[in-house]
Formats: sequence, structure tokens, C-alpha cells
Amino acid sequence: MNPVAIRLLNQQLMASQFSDPADVVCYMGAMQAQEYRMMRWAVAMRTRRPSYKAFKEAFDSGRVIRLHLMRGTWQLVSADDYWMMIDLCAPKAIAVTKGWMNSNKISIPDDELMRVRDILAQTASDKGSATKEDFIQVLEDHGIQMDDHRLSYHIRMAEMSGTLCSGELLPNKATYTLTDQKIGHRDSIDRDEALMHLTHKYFRSRQPATLEDFVWWSGLNISDCRRGIALLGDTVYLEKWKGREFYMTDDCRTRGFRRGKFLLIPPYDEYLISYKSRDIVLLPEHRHHAHNNSGIFQPVIAYDGMICGNWAPFKIGLQVKCFNGDFGIEDVKDAWQSYQTFYTI
Repeated sequence: MNPVAIRLLNQQLMASQFSDPADVVCYMGAMQAQEYRMMRWAVAMRTRRPSYKAFKEAFDSGRVIRLHLMRGTWQLVSADDYWMMIDLCAPKAIAVTKGWMNSNKISIPDDELMRVRDILAQTASDKGSATKEDFIQVLEDHGIQMDDHRLSYHIRMAEMSGTLCSGELLPNKATYTLTDQKIGHRDSIDRDEALMHLTHKYFRSRQPATLEDFVWWSGLNISDCRRGIALLGDTVYLEKWKGREFYMTDDCRTRGFRRGKFLLIPPYDEYLISYKSRDIVLLPEHRHHAHNNSGIFQPVIAYDGMICGNWAPFKIGLQVKCFNGDFGIEDVKDAWQSYQTFYTI
């Protein structure tokens, strides 16, 4: 087994099977969207022809939704999976968020929570796409003074309740809209069915991956993760590699890997953040170049799937730093050109 090649193929980072950004997000189940600007490239680089316009259309039309969800962090999910993900993941995410609030000595009484949520919902409904600044202004109009940190928790709780989700895609600023207006209501599905769907999406797109990886990524209890695997039955199996047990699916992609390719990977990308243990593609001695212990991830370069350097996505010209191997700007220029072209089509 070549786990690096298999991950590249099944994460759609090589020989992509998709043209539509919304199809990528649906296939992946959920994608980390911590960096508002770079989430676009994270999705687009997994399509056959990366296009900013195609991503914006999928986002603005509501086929791709951004919200706080799994582990209480930002995620992209497809509209088709939205309510399933809310039902399955929000209860644990809300508990995690309340724990963070307690640690920050922030207490939000229920009456405040509901009053502010109603105001946020009405503001989003009136404006179509509301910014945080819009919320601050309307709250002040209602005689409510609130610092940015406290408001962020209110918005987060409104997202995880299914009240608010992402609005229009702006260059640098998140917007919010009413979920009812963006997606509408859909019937809930059986919890076991939802658990099975999410488990399959995870292992299909991240394989080979361990149980511990899935627990970390999903934020679910280990008992739920084990049940999800059990529900998949014979469609998932164990493969041993270097003394570790990895789950694989019967529809695993193994063909299409070609050597000699550099990838410019955005911060918080699923290629790293999907796994609790990242040593398969990132040597432990280089971990600090990719992320720190506080969960801050950097833009990285991969060569044949191995993390080997850093890049600067927001600089005018290509800047690279090699920390594993020997390469320079000329070696990465094709990948840089693909990234630059993405913004023009």
C-alpha cells in the first residue's frame, strides 16, 4: 500500500473526478473553512479546472454553505448535507463551544441568547446578507452594547442552531443570511443513516485513515464513530501498514497517481487537518512548519504528496521556503500559475 498516493487520489488532489465545486464539498462531507479567503482555493484545487467564478456561484447560490459546526470550527458543507450535519454534529459542537465560553468566563443567559438570536435573524432577513458590522449596528439600535468576542459566540450559536448560515461571498468579509431563505427546510433523516453517510464520506475521501483520525475530524464520540464504521458493513475493511490499522473503502481510488507534481496547499486544508496523526505526509521534525500546538495551520507545499515547504498565497510574486528536500521557485512555478489562473476564470 502507498498511503500517500492513495490519499492524493481520494482527496481529489490528483486526477480530480469533479468539475463543480459543490460536488467536491458534497464528496468530502465537510471541509475546514477557517481561512475565509483560502477556503476557495481548497475547494477549487480539487476540481479539474479551478475557477473562482465557479466557486462563487456555488457559494452565492447556497449549494455550498459555510458555518461553525464540527469541533465548533468553520466548515463548508453542501446544501444537500446541511440539515443532516446539523442534526448529527451540532449538539456536540454546541457543548464544545459552551466549554470554550466557560474557559473565557463568558456566560450568556438563555433570555439573552434568544433575544439576540431573534435580532440577528431579523437583520439577516432584512438585508439578505448581513455582516458582523450590520449586527453590531442593529444591536446598538436596540440598546444592546456587545463586544466582538461575545457577539461571535452569539453568531456561532445561531449557526449551530440552524438559524443563520453563510450569505454572499465577499472578498474579505463573512456575511450571514437566514438558513430558511438560503436552504429551506428539509426532513430529518434517521440518525443511524446520517452517521453511516458521514462515515462513508469521511473514509471514502480521506482513506487510508484510522478510527482515531475519524474521531478527531468529526468531533463525535468514539462510540458513534465505531457505530458508523459498523453500519458500513462489508463496504469498509482494515488494512495494516507499518503496524497501524487503517480503514479503506471498497470504492477506493488507486489509479491515476503521477510522480513529479508540486501542490500549493492552503492553511487548514483537509490534506492535513483531516487526520489526528499527520506523520504519513508530514515528517515529525517538520511539523512546526505546517502547524503549531494551538491549531494554527500554515500554507504548505507538497511534492508527490509529502509536505516539503511553505508558500505565501497573498504575496504578489511567488515566495517559497524549502524545509524538506531541495527545490526552488522554478520547480513550483507551474503550481503557482495554476493558483494565479484560478482567480481569472
